[in-house]
Amino acid sequence: LVGSAPIKQAAYCASKAAVVNLTRELGAQWGRKGVRVNAISPGFFMTELNRDKMAPERKALALARTPAGRFGEVDELVGAAIYLASDAAGFVTGQSIAVDGGFLATGL
Repeated sequence: LVGSAPIKQAAYCASKAAVVNLTRELGAQWGRKGVRVNAISPGFFMTELNRDKMAPERKALALARTPAGRFGEVDELVGAAIYLASDAAGFVTGQSIAVDGGFLATGL
């Protein structure tokens, strides 16, 4: 199985799960001290760094699994960041907010 898609994605999946769980744990620990810990889980966003590096087949698969039917625009992450940094999120800690066009809603 070396070189197959499941092996290639295992480390990526493990690291993403680690971030979500670390966010929860630190949110629980530090919340008692008035520190909020939250994360943004972005979906697929084309940037100058990845636009030409992602294989066309991978792009097509990502779009097919994204209910919004498109890649995100980087400025669409701003609202979630502003919310989490604002007083409106004063009672929010240990959470990961998906800004992914519905990608995670389709299941892994």
